Amino acid sequence: MTLSRRTGRVVEGKLPEGVDLQSFLEDAAVRGGFRRATVLALGAVKGAVFAFFEQGNRRYVPLVRDEELELLNLTGLIGDEGAGPALHAHVTFGDAEGRAFGGHLLPGTVVFGGGYWIEELQAWAAGDCPCGPTPPAATGRSG
Repeated sequence: MTLSRRTGRVVEGKLPEGVDLQSFLEDAAVRGGFRRATVLALGAVKGAVFAFFEQGNRRYVPLVRDEELELLNLTGLIGDEGAGPALHAHVTFGDAEGRAFGGHLLPGTVVFGGGYWIEELQAWAAGDCPCGPTPPAATGRSG
């Protein structure tokens, strides 16, 4: 599939200490009035909650790391399929031993600091967001 997209407005800033990473980025999209957007972020977190997708069982397996970590990368898409903007993001973290790991971002990742960039996408029609399936448990929303 070939997608043609136009970008629009950009919201960028610092990630405040103590906020939930997923909720903050979804709220920033709402404040910006974005229905579709790309999201990038990096920084540091006080702990991480993310998931591995078990393909055979078609389910997300939650993983928790209760330690200081670097947020090496967050790449995601904001899509609004009627319940408000929802973030589908993949994250890569690094630990004090230099190991990298990651998966699908879940609620509960607490920010220490960092920065984010949200860029509006204007070309998708409703229902066309290539965000992929985001399970209700991953967004904290029902349905």
